[in-house]
Amino acid sequence: MIDSVGIIVEGGSGGGGLVSFRREKYVPFGGPDGGDGGCGGDVIMEASPSVADLSLLARKKRFKAGNGEQGRNWRKHGRKGDDLIIMIPMGTSVFTNDGKGNEIHLTDLNIGGERLLVARGGRGGLGNVHFATSVNQAPETASKGEVGEMRDIILELKFITDICIMGCTNSGKSTLLSAMSRAKPEIADYPFTTRQPVLGVIQGDRRDFVIAEIPGLVEGAHGGKGLGNRFLRHVERARLLIYLLDGTSPMIVSDLGTLIEEMCLYKSTLCQKPAIVAVNKVDLTQVLVRLPELRQALSKIYEPGWEKKNSKEVQTRNYSAYELISEAPVFYVSAVTRKGVLELTGKVMEMVEQADLEEETTPQAKMVTFRPKPRLQSKPVKKRVGRGKK
Repeated sequence: MIDSVGIIVEGGSGGGGLVSFRREKYVPFGGPDGGDGGCGGDVIMEASPSVADLSLLARKKRFKAGNGEQGRNWRKHGRKGDDLIIMIPMGTSVFTNDGKGNEIHLTDLNIGGERLLVARGGRGGLGNVHFATSVNQAPETASKGEVGEMRDIILELKFITDICIMGCTNSGKSTLLSAMSRAKPEIADYPFTTRQPVLGVIQGDRRDFVIAEIPGLVEGAHGGKGLGNRFLRHVERARLLIYLLDGTSPMIVSDLGTLIEEMCLYKSTLCQKPAIVAVNKVDLTQVLVRLPELRQALSKIYEPGWEKKNSKEVQTRNYSAYELISEAPVFYVSAVTRKGVLELTGKVMEMVEQADLEEETTPQAKMVTFRPKPRLQSKPVKKRVGRGKK
């Protein structure tokens, strides 16, 4: 799966104006009749539910719209160039380069059918009919068509999901995803088995829920360690987060802090999303033995002064990170035997539906569509043509 790609888009060039004179048998001096050139086509991006990722765009790096045709005699305009519509997945963020090495966020295309004009076609040139004056009644001047806009575009796909499972390596994310949905991710007993986000679907009574699993996060993921910054962007549009913890980890509270802090450092708003904490592998004897200890540890992390009493486990982590999920319910599950998975799935669907209701009552901000500014009309050029016999 390719979720990030850079391409070059170019609007079509406008057709040139025509230098032409009216010639009829009994009208020897019919005057100029050169038409205008057609405008170049525009490059437009459209979000489509039928496109899964950006792999098709990765094969071709340059996209150009059709050129406008040259003007014709009898004052006829040239044909406009064909627009180029590039289909991209829903949930794609569109950026452009300002020429100074800075990326400018243009907009996000999240709804099927939404369009964004990324490169405008050049305007067509003027025919010689526009340059006739009382002094020069037979101008041999026309203007060239403009060159189309050219832009560097960066596309980043961010999955539009309802639920996102995140956890440290080997916490059982893939197994939990397969237990909660129809997904069949690769499952193995070694770190970083999952190398890219995996999607699944949970069937509900009212609607289906899309659930995603992102690869395991490590400390420093927000800065790119383990490609974490590439995976974390898929969390931005999730309505609910599941922090999955490995019940066999000796530093389970610290693992939770790692996940929360990496999210906060990547984008502070991610920590404010509704969340559920799930402790996995309760089917193992070593986890069952320390289950009371785990319950006590996870229930006390929100008490004032807890971070000072447990400085060894918290290490240098920011205590405020734990406070952000102080109201998150905690589940103890086994993704292998599916113990507690049904209860977890029911709570997940309930919280997502609640988030849907809150989103419906929240006023939506208007989406700003980027449109390149038109450039000035090109200067006229002179063309010499034969006038024929008088």
